[in-house]
Amino acid sequence: MSRFFTPALAALEPYTPGEQLARPDLVKLNANENPYPPAPGVAAAVADTVAGLRLYSDLRQTKLVSAIAARCGVPEDWVLCGNGSDENLLLAIRAFCDESTPLAFADITYSFYPVLCNLLGVPARVLPLREDFTIDLSAYHRLGCTIVIANPNAPTSLLAPVAEIEAVVRTNPDHIVIVDEAYVDFAGPGASCLPLVQKYDNLLVVRTFSKSRSLAGARLGFCIGQPGLIADMNRVKFSYSPYNINAMSEAAGAAAMDDEAYFEKTVAAICETRAETAAELRRRGFTVLDSATNFLFARTPRRPGGALCAALRDRGVLIRHFDAPRIADWVRISIGTPAQMQRLFDEMDAVMGSHTKEVLQ
Repeated sequence: MSRFFTPALAALEPYTPGEQLARPDLVKLNANENPYPPAPGVAAAVADTVAGLRLYSDLRQTKLVSAIAARCGVPEDWVLCGNGSDENLLLAIRAFCDESTPLAFADITYSFYPVLCNLLGVPARVLPLREDFTIDLSAYHRLGCTIVIANPNAPTSLLAPVAEIEAVVRTNPDHIVIVDEAYVDFAGPGASCLPLVQKYDNLLVVRTFSKSRSLAGARLGFCIGQPGLIADMNRVKFSYSPYNINAMSEAAGAAAMDDEAYFEKTVAAICETRAETAAELRRRGFTVLDSATNFLFARTPRRPGGALCAALRDRGVLIRHFDAPRIADWVRISIGTPAQMQRLFDEMDAVMGSHTKEVLQ
């Protein structure tokens, strides 16, 4: 830290993303990226933008917003695109929180929420998950502040019922409820709160292209809410980053959103591999939570989570460990291709040695 760094941010703890290593033999299961390439039409759509890169990108992301609105069944002025869903979260927290309006969230959830609170000077109100890591949504009734709920939650992978989230929205009519649905496409039918946005003017649903649409590198997200909320967030966006989406990313997102068949195919493949991986982990003595995401949250009594993560890293397999209270023994394992998961198990069996072999016998 230099002597010029503002004292107001001296205690800021930045967000820690999943490790990015450049190794040719690496199996990367630590950042919940999609193991399959983007939709077939994405490459051509991106190539078509090259000639126009001398110009600034479309301020309104017209083509992308149109594709999202059509797919989600909402008017175009209900959609706001962001540079990753993280930017949508930042815009929402900046627009709907301040020193006297805290942000409430769970104690075990996406760790970007407290980082944004610290960065923006917003008080945080942290509510504990139950012992089984499910969220007690009744604790959020009439809370009297802005609320963000990751559903399904990360890193726990657990899904809360839409009806229970609706009760939170209904009992906080004068405050915004943000539902962060980064992983909802892996949760099956009826898991999204999107149908509720027509009913509640205080509900904002945030989505990403990074997981189910295979575009983590394009940095694209979006949110859907009633026009007043979108207008508020646009006021913030146009105050610091009007051209927040580049032309190549917009084209990639529109092409990915248009190819529903490919989307359904890859999501189904990941869900199938998720079930197979969970079964294999349980055969090896792991406790595995019932996932509604593209990752698994698991632990084994045979090795601490941090030690298992480090041992696999040495063998070219990255998984994620969070050195945090209540979950220090757990690891988060992204779902890859069947071949990648087999590599995980091969290296895991080598690391765990005879203990694993005894469980499998």
